[in-house]
Amino acid sequence: MADLIVKAAVKEALDDMNVASDFYDALDAEVEELLEDAARRAEENDRKTVQPRDL
Repeated sequence: MADLIVKAAVKEALDDMNVASDFYDALDAEVEELLEDAARRAEENDRKTVQPRDL
């Protein structure tokens, strides 16, 4: 699996919260699934460009 998220950006976005080390892997998997679903929707609509509506 590719690293799709930036850990420092996640930590910054969560402000003063502590982040468990396995949270990043779980978040990365969620993002990967979201991207796969968006790509599938674009393909189903005969497009090669993924658009916001595919989310």
